Amino acid sequence: MEASVRARPSLIPQARPERVALAYSCVYFFCVLAAYYAARPVRDQLIAAVGATQLPWFYGATFVATLVLTPTFAVVVARWPRRVAVPAVYGFFIACLLAFVPLFANEGLLSPRALGTVFFVWISVFNLFVVSVFWVVMSDIWTQEQSRRLFPLIAVAGTAGAVCGPLLTRELVDVIGVAPLLAVSAALLAVAVWCVIRLGQWSEREGSRRGSAREGRPVGGGMFEGVKQVFATPFVRNMALLLLLADGIGTVNYALVVDYSGSAFANAVDRTRFAANVDLAANLLTVLLQVLVTRWLLPRGGPSAMLALWAACVMGALIFVAVSNDPYAPVVAGFPAVAIAVIVGRGFAYGLAEPARHSLFAQVSRNERYKGQNMVDTAVWRFGDLIIALGMNGLRGVGVGVTGFAGLAAVSAAAAGLVGWRAARRAAARPDPPGR
Repeated sequence: MEASVRARPSLIPQARPERVALAYSCVYFFCVLAAYYAARPVRDQLIAAVGATQLPWFYGATFVATLVLTPTFAVVVARWPRRVAVPAVYGFFIACLLAFVPLFANEGLLSPRALGTVFFVWISVFNLFVVSVFWVVMSDIWTQEQSRRLFPLIAVAGTAGAVCGPLLTRELVDVIGVAPLLAVSAALLAVAVWCVIRLGQWSEREGSRRGSAREGRPVGGGMFEGVKQVFATPFVRNMALLLLLADGIGTVNYALVVDYSGSAFANAVDRTRFAANVDLAANLLTVLLQVLVTRWLLPRGGPSAMLALWAACVMGALIFVAVSNDPYAPVVAGFPAVAIAVIVGRGFAYGLAEPARHSLFAQVSRNERYKGQNMVDTAVWRFGDLIIALGMNGLRGVGVGVTGFAGLAAVSAAAAGLVGWRAARRAAARPDPPGR
């Protein structure tokens, strides 16, 4: 399988049905990430106002919310077909986005601290579920061979949305204010729902798995099956460990840049603009990597090479922070070293690691895709956020600063690269499961 994929001469779909589905997939991911990144700076400026030491409370509440919603999602996909379950999930988040508009528009309806807490938790859950469900759908309709060829192209479209989202926020926040940005996100997510419906119709009519008796049908099984798979299924367990180690990088970077933003900027508009600029820079790096590296390396080198390269580059950025005399001093384009670490971390994570990691799920059963993958991408991820944020607060108490945290995150990057490389090599040797 590895050799045949590497030898493939073209990464561009040759058949018209595949090109049509690829176009729907690209628009789908564009809208999902544009919707999230248009609203994300609103969350980030709220956290910058209270400081990173409060992150454990936010992460704890988010973890509890994912523990409730992940089994609920498992029940939905167990009982209803994909064409019903996935639009219903997105419809729920659209309704929530619109419900937040009056809360932000009328400050007296909810105290700033309460609104900040509720919105942080909700937007964090929103991010996890809308992106996780997207990749679940992708790994469900595309085969392993198709995923290696097409996921880099789909990821580029998503990153284009992730670039447009912060641009929308940066340009519109001074003109229309914060609240209307949420309605913009809701409209983008509605377009994503339309793409989901069309992709479902295509998959059942012309998709590579249209002959399978399970294609598009309810997954079945119990609501806590995803939890069981994290502990009992070697592949899902390895994916959970990889995500926890990667989270050690992202959460540390995020906390350090939140502290910088809170100390450097005095008002919500400036903090929101800074957060949007960081997102924009990270997403531009992501698209460069996806165009120049991922679409070439994933089909030929496979996920193992992608994950190893990601870990090495992120580790280098963190070492740069650790050895800097002043991690808060401007270095490149006005960004300090801590912001550069965030930009490199996010850029390489979404440019290299995420397409590679999600391509591995095209190789497993539908039950592992819908329940194990969703569990890893939601509850396990937020569990990691909570534990790491609590650990950072404890280490601050004994004098650990920016240099120490960057060094610990670099160690986490090295471990993540090793775990990811080994897990990808083992997954490549697995045969396709019956019934998929």
